[in-house]
Amino acid sequence: MATPGEVRRLETLTRARLSANFFLRDFLFSETAQIYGVRNLPDDPALAIEAGSRLCEELLEPLQATFGRLAIRSGYRSPEMNSLCNRLKLGCARNEYNFARHIWDRRDAKGHIGASASIIIPWVADRYAQGGSWQAIAWWIHDHLPYSELQFFPKLAAFNIGWHEKPRRSIYSYIPPRGYLTRPGMLGHDGNHAAEYAGYPVPSNRQATGRRST
Repeated sequence: MATPGEVRRLETLTRARLSANFFLRDFLFSETAQIYGVRNLPDDPALAIEAGSRLCEELLEPLQATFGRLAIRSGYRSPEMNSLCNRLKLGCARNEYNFARHIWDRRDAKGHIGASASIIIPWVADRYAQGGSWQAIAWWIHDHLPYSELQFFPKLAAFNIGWHEKPRRSIYSYIPPRGYLTRPGMLGHDGNHAAEYAGYPVPSNRQATGRRST
């Protein structure tokens, strides 16, 4: 059982502010960790905060400023929790794949940092439920934000969005027909795709200015 001192240290860690509107605590909850009693906390908080801050500042803040509140479905995963999720076939890739993706406090095989989160944008989910395409928000992000990877899922048009210091710029869909919407080298990858998201708002000019803290 955790001691009061350990609880206080955990409270301090989870209050780390990653950007104007996001704190580390927003990304730590996991149903899998909760049910199986697995620790879902970073071993290297400084690296997790560094990577998570870039994810929030460069990708999530602009999305929230433009489309309204985001719902975080899955954020940081500890290696222990991700490994369990992978073994149980609950939708988590192997640990080595998720380094510098959902496992924020591990560098990838080339020594680079990154962070990913699974999110729902209610503004987009409502339009998707009414027959709108998931491709619209995919191309909007592709044209406006410095993302690394996007992966889209059938329920509520949820998607993984990743920041990486060496961005891959690829978009994959698990919504049938499964496959890549775009990646470097594919026809139509470069250029402007505004026709694909007609009626979508222009990026907000509001700037997130909250100070990060650790």
